[in-house]
Amino acid sequence: MTTLVTPDQLLQGSGGRKWRLLGTPDLDGFSDAGVGLPPLMRVLLAHRDVRTTVEARRYLGRAGELTDAALMPNLDIAVERLARACRDGETVAVFGDYDVDGITSTTILTEGLRDLGAKPIPYLPHRFSEGYGPNIAAVRSLAHLGSTVLVTADCGTSAVAEVAVANELGMDVLVLDHHTVPEVLPDALAIVNPKLAGSEYGSEPAAVGVAYKVIHDLYDQMGRPYAPESHRALVALGTICDLAPMLGENRDLVRIGLEALKTTTRPGLRALCAVAGIDPATISADTCGWALGPRLNAAGRIDHARLALDLMLADNADEARALAERLDVLNKQRRESTADAVEVARATLTPADLVGPLIIVASDEISMGIVGLTASRLADEHHRPAIVMQLVDGEGRASCRSIDEFDITALLRRHADLFLRFGGHRAAAGFSIDASRLPELRQRLTADAAAHLDLANLAPTIPVDAELRLNEVNKQVLQWLALLGPHGIGNPTPTFLARSVTVADARAVGAEGTHLSFTLKEGAVTWRAISFGNAEYAVPRGERADIVYTFKRDDFRGGDALQLEVLDLRPAE
Repeated sequence: MTTLVTPDQLLQGSGGRKWRLLGTPDLDGFSDAGVGLPPLMRVLLAHRDVRTTVEARRYLGRAGELTDAALMPNLDIAVERLARACRDGETVAVFGDYDVDGITSTTILTEGLRDLGAKPIPYLPHRFSEGYGPNIAAVRSLAHLGSTVLVTADCGTSAVAEVAVANELGMDVLVLDHHTVPEVLPDALAIVNPKLAGSEYGSEPAAVGVAYKVIHDLYDQMGRPYAPESHRALVALGTICDLAPMLGENRDLVRIGLEALKTTTRPGLRALCAVAGIDPATISADTCGWALGPRLNAAGRIDHARLALDLMLADNADEARALAERLDVLNKQRRESTADAVEVARATLTPADLVGPLIIVASDEISMGIVGLTASRLADEHHRPAIVMQLVDGEGRASCRSIDEFDITALLRRHADLFLRFGGHRAAAGFSIDASRLPELRQRLTADAAAHLDLANLAPTIPVDAELRLNEVNKQVLQWLALLGPHGIGNPTPTFLARSVTVADARAVGAEGTHLSFTLKEGAVTWRAISFGNAEYAVPRGERADIVYTFKRDDFRGGDALQLEVLDLRPAE
């Protein structure tokens, strides 16, 4: 029987937000599924581009075979060169990035190469004195230490000059990366990047996924047994924290890696969980993204990323505990610094800035370590792409964050002549620029963004998968929903609309009273709920509300207890 396809509906939320109630898609591909696949799940799967019964079985079942490593561009060349380095005991420099993806990539490469006979030198740049990616001084230093191979991890695709210097110094360069590919590529022996033109890999792993594939294939080529569980845990952590698309192989890598995280014996991961107050057995994509990742990232944002790398490489509990406690302190400093930076940024913005197509903040008071966090906060608050840069020594060093409607890296690419260097993804990017060109940058980028954004209709919009009354939620529904995870870009957390629920109790919570903790009732069903940043839109006790919600583990009650996370609410219509 043909299913009636219905269009999206746009509903008005609170504070100018809109709710897009997604229409019922074509479900004919599930006609042979029988009664075992609930109607709600068919809708949710179709919204995630899973449109047939066969695809649904694959998606909801256990993680299967991973993508053939042979499809990764130039992986065979990189593995062959690394195998020779391992057999001959060569010194291999591993140059990583200072974020979680770079740290976990560098850890996997360092441990794998060392175990297979090479002499790895892991190197992470100092964010403040060296900036992102390989630099010529570091390349020369690593060559001086005897490195005959230079492997980049989560960087290097744009490092034309630096790779040329490495070649002059006699090093073979292997670029392991996943960033956007520029028009001019470095002259490396191999560039292993799934985004290269002509790639048939079929998914977009983070750099840690690329590193894992290289090391796994390297063990196979050398005929050595490989126990991948410890590295799989790192792959999950790096993939989640880098916001890689949670599709295809990435989703399976994370599913496999989360199970490895729950039973990890790696001292660094266990110590990190301990200082974050997390039981490894309950670890999830959320706890990776909101608890573990920020602590690892805090090293590079406030001090030096080497602290986080040392934690991941630590081989005893005492060393790991001391490093994890240091990262915990740095993370607290990072939160305080970010709050201060956001206030500095807000003070520079005019009313015109807030209704324009693009927010640009340049200040010598905002540290390079937190420009990205500040840009992210501004983009979320104002639903505009945001660029925040630190001014230092006549140069602007910027981080960019975007919204769903706008590709920020494409914007930079259209004005590449402005920048000393730039790169990134659709949602996040970075660049450096001569400070004297800031007025030109403001004029050109703002005009370009205005031409590509519909300002009249630019408002935060929450996609809603389906209507789901609270009294329809039961154990079976929750078990089905759990099969859709882990969630991320491309596989969003299912979001539902419930109309006319009773607010049984409500109070403002949080340090500044901006969050809302409340209890919702429908008939005999009662749910605890939390709504972040929405205290000003509270519906009075005893009255009815329409809510857009999802399910969230209740960290205060622990265990598997669930509560509703209310993304938005309004008085019932």
